[in-house]
Formats: sequence, structure tokens, C-alpha cells
Amino acid sequence: MKTFMANAQTVTRQWFVVDATDKTLGRLATEVASVLKGKHKPTYTPHVDNGDYVIVINAEKIYLSGRKWDKKLYYSHSGYSGGLKSTKAKDVMAKFPTRMVEKAITGMLPHTKLGSQMATKLFVYAGPEHRHQAQQPEVLEV
Repeated sequence: MKTFMANAQTVTRQWFVVDATDKTLGRLATEVASVLKGKHKPTYTPHVDNGDYVIVINAEKIYLSGRKWDKKLYYSHSGYSGGLKSTKAKDVMAKFPTRMVEKAITGMLPHTKLGSQMATKLFVYAGPEHRHQAQQPEVLEV
């Protein structure tokens, strides 16, 4: 019996669509990150990007439990001293409806070149329409 190692020639990719309506942000993000990594496949190899494409729709209807809309903060830094800015989750959602979902999912991917490559297979849309009808995505239940 030989050990199977996936490589670029043996990888087959699928397209999945996920509806984020009334889904908890963290639980949705873990499932989607797992599919982007390829951990749902029996041919999973840690050093190869063999994950699938994921389309997340209705990102503006995500659910946060408790008082996280007011308490959860997103940070950014300008690079200058004293340049740290914090923004509440409800303000981020009002200005950029897809950013919370994108940051939650990409934060669960490896912080390497391979993780950046995995993140390019993620597409997040605020509303129910997306531009990937031609790929015939399957519905992924979360």
C-alpha cells in the first residue's frame, strides 16, 4: 500500500454556494474554511491547495449572538505611531456588508502563500445574486 500525495495535476475542483441567511458567523466560517482547504476530501494533502471554490451569498444577513454587534471590534493600523483604529461590528456591516464574512473565513486559513492562494477561491456577495451561474455551483448546507 502506497501513501497518496496530491499534486496540481490530480486536483479536481468543485463550486459550492452557501446561503449565509441567519447563520452564525463563526460556525459558517469554520465550515467554509474547511472546504477551501480541501479537508472534506479523502485526498487532502496539507502542503497542496486542493480545496474547492465557495460562493457565499446574503452576507448582510449574518447572525451574531449576544451583544457582539456593539461589543465586537475590528482593528486597523495605519503604520504610524498612534494609528490604531477600531470599528464596531455594526458599523463595519453598514459600510462594507461582505467584509465581516471575508475576514472571519480568511482568518481561519493558513497565514502563508498557500493560505492566500486558498483565499482567492472565496467569493462573498451581500445579496442573493452572484456572477457564477455558468459554473453550476452545488448548494452546501452549513
